[in-house]
Amino acid sequence: MSTITGGCMCGSVRYEIDPPPLGGGLCHCRDCQYRSGGGPATAIAFPRAAFRLTRGVLREYWTTAASGGQVGRTFCEVCGTGISAANSQHPEMIPICAGSLDDPTLFRPQAHVWTGSAPAWHLFDADLPSFPASPG
Repeated sequence: MSTITGGCMCGSVRYEIDPPPLGGGLCHCRDCQYRSGGGPATAIAFPRAAFRLTRGVLREYWTTAASGGQVGRTFCEVCGTGISAANSQHPEMIPICAGSLDDPTLFRPQAHVWTGSAPAWHLFDADLPSFPASPG
C-alpha cells in the first residue's frame, strides 16, 4: 500500500500517512456526535509517527472524555473540516477522520464503540462488534 493522503474541504490542509492503519471504528460518544453533526465519528487509526502535515495549520479543541482521559480534535482553521484526534491515554496513535481521506473507501469499520450514547434512531451494522463504552 502506498502513502495515504488527505486534507480538508477547502484545500488549506493536506497530510500524508504511511500505512498500514491500526484499525477503524465508529464512535458514538456524545463528543463525537457533536463533531459529526449527530451520527458517529468515523476514524481510522495510524501510528502517530506515520502522520505528516504537509500544508496548512490545524486548530485543536480538547475535552475530557467520559473515560476520564483528555481527547483533542483537530480541524482546518479555515473551513472547519475535521482531520484527526488525539487521546491522552493513547498518545502513540492518531485517529484520522475518514471523511478527510482523499480515498475514504480505505475506511473499514471494525467495531462500534460508546453505543450506550448513540441516539435511538441510529442503525447499527449487526456484523460489527458493539461496545456500550470503550472496549479498552
